[in-house]
Amino acid sequence: MPREQSANFRVGVGYDSHPFARGRPLTLGGVSIPSEVGLDGHSDADAICHAVADAVLGAAGLGDIGEMFPDSDPANKNRNSIEMLGAAVKRVQSAGYLVNQIDVCVVTESPRLAPFRDKIRANLAAALGIDSASVSVKGKSNEGMGWIGRKEGLACIAVATLKGNR
Repeated sequence: MPREQSANFRVGVGYDSHPFARGRPLTLGGVSIPSEVGLDGHSDADAICHAVADAVLGAAGLGDIGEMFPDSDPANKNRNSIEMLGAAVKRVQSAGYLVNQIDVCVVTESPRLAPFRDKIRANLAAALGIDSASVSVKGKSNEGMGWIGRKEGLACIAVATLKGNR
């Protein structure tokens, strides 16, 4: 017999990766980061916002960011990902959930995120409607291994917890 699921607590995982590209700005968590390369993508390619949006949407069982903002839609070209994250949060809230906490891990050799961490946390907290103390952002190296180690791009993993508000 199946166990009864709690509608009051949900967990979601999000992932995003993008290759680096010359001539594009580097935006992570809504923060413009000085860099010789940015991230290639249809929107502004903010991997942190994309992973967090997928984690939040997934926790609520509401699909993913690609369903909300398909890259086949010209309106999404260079779209601001913090705004996309805000729209995902509104969808989750409409379904009866509130974001409780977010944990983000960015895997990259460069740039170092430490100088930008507090601003990224503040931006994410504002978009999610939570206190920045409930947002964790970590940068990790891939220790020179694989495509990330060769500085071809970066990846981001996010975990979100939601609580029901009904």
